[in-house]
This record gives sequence, structure tokens and C-alpha cells, in this order.
Amino acid sequence: MSISRRNLLKGAAAAPLATLAVPALAEDKIKIGFIFLGPIGDYGWTWAHNKGREALEAALGDKVETIYTENVPEDASAEGAIRDLANAGCKLIFTTSYGYMDQTIKVAGEFPDVKFEHCTGFKRADNVATYNSKFHEGRAVLGTIAGKMSKSGTLGYLGSFKVPEVVLGVNSFALSAQRINKDAKVKLVLIDSWFDPPKEAAATETLINLGADIVTTHTDSPAALQILEQKGLFGFGQGADMSTFAPNAHLTAIEDIWGPYYIERAQAVVDGKWASADTWDGFKEGTVVISPYNKNVPADVAAEADKVQAGYKDGSFNIFTGPIYDQDGNLKVKEGEVIKDADLAVMDWFVKGVESAS
Repeated sequence: MSISRRNLLKGAAAAPLATLAVPALAEDKIKIGFIFLGPIGDYGWTWAHNKGREALEAALGDKVETIYTENVPEDASAEGAIRDLANAGCKLIFTTSYGYMDQTIKVAGEFPDVKFEHCTGFKRADNVATYNSKFHEGRAVLGTIAGKMSKSGTLGYLGSFKVPEVVLGVNSFALSAQRINKDAKVKLVLIDSWFDPPKEAAATETLINLGADIVTTHTDSPAALQILEQKGLFGFGQGADMSTFAPNAHLTAIEDIWGPYYIERAQAVVDGKWASADTWDGFKEGTVVISPYNKNVPADVAAEADKVQAGYKDGSFNIFTGPIYDQDGNLKVKEGEVIKDADLAVMDWFVKGVESAS
């Protein structure tokens, strides 16, 4: 069930909470709320989180009811949207984007009996847990494919903001491409938005004009892929399989599988066993999945990409193994050393070969 802050406040002015658009529940039914960054029909990040919400409802049935608010900006207004869900009776609230971190912590302090889960952040409290997906493992697969398939050696990366999640993804993609082609360069454009199809399309045109023949996206719509389809070039989807929008250009995608985590955490609330924790899963746990390869991916390229997936699953491969240099040529990671997960989670520097185009 979707709710909006406007409708919730309008109802509150006219009636007690129990008579709002959100129906009252039986005592043993737990209400779970979701704060979504974009529309559930973005076919990317929010779409994947909503699929997780639907999986939760299907798994726990009449033990729970879920409600959600979509298109919530990552600014001060998110605080009110989160508070509205708590006031609506939610006992568990998932806030699904990095920019909700401080707002989640603040509202959690006002509702100590409500459990909160913040996606991609790092601040926790007794009633605030954090969870994330090792997207960078998927980026290593995409970078491997791009490194083998690019004819120009110039790759494009369309990103949102310079936050650790994006920086980490850029670096994983670049290092993986350079593992195949040591001269590979990654042109980077950040558009300061997660979901803005016109901006995404324009940025993709910029990357193409700079010589990129393969573009990966770290924003949430299929707009970039549609441009690549028109130009006869290749790219990758983000958050979900976007091949429907670009059947030739879409080589594969990182799919985010949130359902199992949402089910597990909701069941913990139902059982009275929920506890604050930090969870960061990847290929091994099934949180990161690679979409089927396009027919345009040669067999030898697919085999190399599969090796990367297998290496992450059995622990034999990590793209963040030194030597690694930053953009200025400074040695950041010595040969044979591996960057720790704690350092990856807060990464704020780009590797050699990444060039800002914005």
C-alpha cells in the first residue's frame, strides 16, 4: 500500500490515526514501512527494493502488512516522511537510500520502540541496523566484460553522487577493465541525482562524445541504455535486468535481490529477536546477481566474467588486491595487500585511469 505525506497529514487533521487511509490492523499483525527514493516503476533501484517488499508480503502473509512512500528526496523532508510511517504504526521501517542516514537516526531517537533499517549507510543505534549489497563485486564482472569487448579502450561510467557506494563501483569497474586491458580509461560523469532520465540521457551522450563505446550506469532509469541502443553501442543495467528497454545494447546487469533480507529481518521482529546489526552481502549470499548475458557477449568473454563471479563466491578473487594507484599515481595499496571491507565501505578516492568528465 502506498501512502504520501500529504494524504497522511490531511487525514490526521480530520480524524484519529486509526481512521486514516491506512487500515487498522489486528494486534498480532506487524506493520512494516518502506521509504523509497524513486518511483516503484523506475525499473532499477527502487523497483528492486519494491520487489523485495512484495517478496516479504508473500512470505509472511497475514503476519505483516507493508506500506511505502515513494519519491522521497534525500533532504530534510525525508525526516517527516520517516516520522509519518512511525506515527502510522509501523514497527519496522526500511529507509532505502544513503541520503536518508541522518534523518533515520534522528527519527529513530524519537521512536525507541520502532526498529529501523537503513540501506547503504554506516550509522547505527540500538534500534537502527544497516544493510548493503556488495555491488562492487558485480561491477567487477561488468568491468571484465567491458575490458574485453571495448574497441576504443575508453569506457563510460554514469554515476549519481560522489558517495562511497558510487566511488567503490567506479573503482571496481575500472580496475577490472584494466586487468584485461592495462590501458583502459574510464570517463566519469556524476549527475547529482539517482533518478533523472533526461539528465541520464544527456550524460550518456557526453560520454559517447568523449569516445566511450561501452557505458555502465549507476543511476536508476534505463535512459542511458536507450541512448546506447540508438547509437549501436553497449552498456549495462543497474539494479535490475533492463534488457527489455535495450535488447541489443544491454549486455547484462547487476540485479539487487533484497527479498531474503527483508523476510529475515521482518521475521526477527515477528519473533521478538530483532537486533541492530550491519549486513553487507554479495554474490556468495545471493544479494548480488548478474542478469543473463546478451547474445552479443562472446563465449570467451562470458567465461571470463563467470570466473570473476565464481572467485567472489569461493573467496579466491578480490579486485581490490594491490598494487593499486590513485588518480595522481600514488601507491595506495601495496602489492599483495587487500583493501579491508571497512575501508571499502568509506572509500573516497578514485583509482588511476578514472577521468572526470563533468
